Amino acid sequence: MVVRDNVERHQFLLRTPSSVSPEPADESRFSLPTDAAVRIETTAIGLAANTVVCVRDSSGSMLAQIDQQGAEQFGAGTYSIELFGAVKTYLEVDGPFTIDAKPLETVLSFEESQTVLVGGRSSHESPATTVTTTDDPLDVMRAISVLSSALKTTSVERSYPTLRGHPPLLERGDELHIPEGLQAPETGVRIELPPTLSHIFVATPLAYYLGATLVPGESPRLVTDTGFVHEFDGPHGFEEGVARALKRTFFLDCVVRTEGIYDVELHERQTVESRTDLDVETLYDKPLSEQLESYFEVPYEHIADLVPEWKLTTHVAPDAANVELLPFVTNDLAVVRTPDGTSVPHSEVQATAVTDFLRDDIVRSAGTTTASETYVRPSSDNSVEQAWVSDGTPVGATKTTPTAYQNRLQREPTTGDIGITVICNDQEMLAETDIVDDVYGSRNGLSFDVDAHYNLSRAELRQILAEPTDFLHYIGHIDDDGFQCRDGKVDAETLDHVGTGAFFLNACQSYDQGLALVEAGAIGGIVTLSEVINSKAVTAGRTIARYLNRGFPLQASLQLVRKYGSVAHQYAVVGDGSLSVVQAESGFAVLCEVERVDTDTYDLTYKTYPTSRCGPGSLVIPAFPGQQKYHLGSQRITETGLSEEELRDFLLLEQVPVVFEDAVYWNYEFLS
Repeated sequence: MVVRDNVERHQFLLRTPSSVSPEPADESRFSLPTDAAVRIETTAIGLAANTVVCVRDSSGSMLAQIDQQGAEQFGAGTYSIELFGAVKTYLEVDGPFTIDAKPLETVLSFEESQTVLVGGRSSHESPATTVTTTDDPLDVMRAISVLSSALKTTSVERSYPTLRGHPPLLERGDELHIPEGLQAPETGVRIELPPTLSHIFVATPLAYYLGATLVPGESPRLVTDTGFVHEFDGPHGFEEGVARALKRTFFLDCVVRTEGIYDVELHERQTVESRTDLDVETLYDKPLSEQLESYFEVPYEHIADLVPEWKLTTHVAPDAANVELLPFVTNDLAVVRTPDGTSVPHSEVQATAVTDFLRDDIVRSAGTTTASETYVRPSSDNSVEQAWVSDGTPVGATKTTPTAYQNRLQREPTTGDIGITVICNDQEMLAETDIVDDVYGSRNGLSFDVDAHYNLSRAELRQILAEPTDFLHYIGHIDDDGFQCRDGKVDAETLDHVGTGAFFLNACQSYDQGLALVEAGAIGGIVTLSEVINSKAVTAGRTIARYLNRGFPLQASLQLVRKYGSVAHQYAVVGDGSLSVVQAESGFAVLCEVERVDTDTYDLTYKTYPTSRCGPGSLVIPAFPGQQKYHLGSQRITETGLSEEELRDFLLLEQVPVVFEDAVYWNYEFLS
């Protein structure tokens, strides 16, 4: 039986000893929100290894959490079971039953066949309404102040991604209009700012997260109704001060929430308590204003190394036209900065291609291309992803637009398998098409529909681009006039609609054509900024496909290829770089780094990358030998002194990329 999120395109497999016939059930039977429910009859349910299972009694009290190998038995009674799988899933069952977490599978088994209610909830969040604002900064401040109406709680539990709702949309108009009943929660927190768009944009995610109202003031500062004041114009400057405030409050909320509904042993809590005087137990029940006062008493330097690598930094030009983007970057809890970067000469972007071209390899351009772009490298920031919303073509960051995020919101539910479309429009590039059999659709437990097309005409390409698919991988020639076909060219700017969610245009200078696909309906994709040499493009295409197939988002996939490959600055991301083509097996996308200590001993570092399912605030517990503590996602978690057998057993649990001696292998390659 498969539980599907038809919007986010996630699947969660529940294995039963024999086939079942699900029948619709009443979702109100579940104590936690569900979107749909069914009833099945079975004696057992098998889950993917390392699926975290929370068991509660009929009153909602936590009885057990099974997250590593071991078994738990439960007697007669009614139980609610929460499964942390690729789709949030709930079970309502009657005991007695046993949960046995084995190395390769977790099994819930009953003494005899019984009825089990299965409920699922989509991780997709839609804004409840739209707020209209003028370009006047005072109106923008009022509009921003109600974005926090989407928070599902103002307690520290809002640090869980599922308890932060998508902020209302913003649109520009002739007058301010806030829908009736839409207001910020009463948290007693306000942020005073000079009324400029640059100040407002930077403070927006923090205001949302704290449920704070924005009000005009002479100097930027955080103020509570209990008299606490925190000035943002400190030694690090306004933007860094706001970024640190967001990271500080979010991180310490994650620590304090361990006293709440999910009572887990958190590594970061133990470390914070060893370094500071923070009274976690007392703070849990305190009002937000008192929590903030205690949080800001902790020197940031004492916790800086514990704060997870931030998911996203977005560089946004303080133009009124970018107001509509703010709800989307806020939904990601992005750090917002005004654009700051260094100019990159066109010769630097082209350097690798020119060098390789001298080796008599072919390039993937179809004809004449112009080099009119202005390249810029955003100032470095400690984030997994960076986005650029300003003039110029970013190097090392995603060029995003409000359209990309709006397309993601408007994504229609789709039943059936994950759709992958591969197009090869040049016979000399057929070597890259081995991804059809070797990569795409090779995930156990996931259903794919992979279509390959070759040497298309203009009409055929237009038709295929219009058809719905989750991912399009194009191999061929592109120039200023568009995609090369056997009878001419197709310019993406002439397309009214494209059906793909994500794409990879592995052709020369496909940046403009990629942006046109986003404007026509796509969410995001990987493109090229310069000419690319065929042999390099084949390698890049295969490698990126493998990362995408394991659940890495677009920008994270490209970052890994840049770091451990040789494509340098030739490739970039347009649209929404956080989009994943398929789900990651364990929620997070995972990279392992292995270092040999001596002949039989290894150190292993487990690095997680956020995904749409596991955003900021999600937890991870690697299956290291004897591991009992959870960690916050986007951390580097290191286990030292593993034997060769322990290392092998761990790497066999999941198909992951492994970095060893500065080279990347897949686990099965590394272990062979």
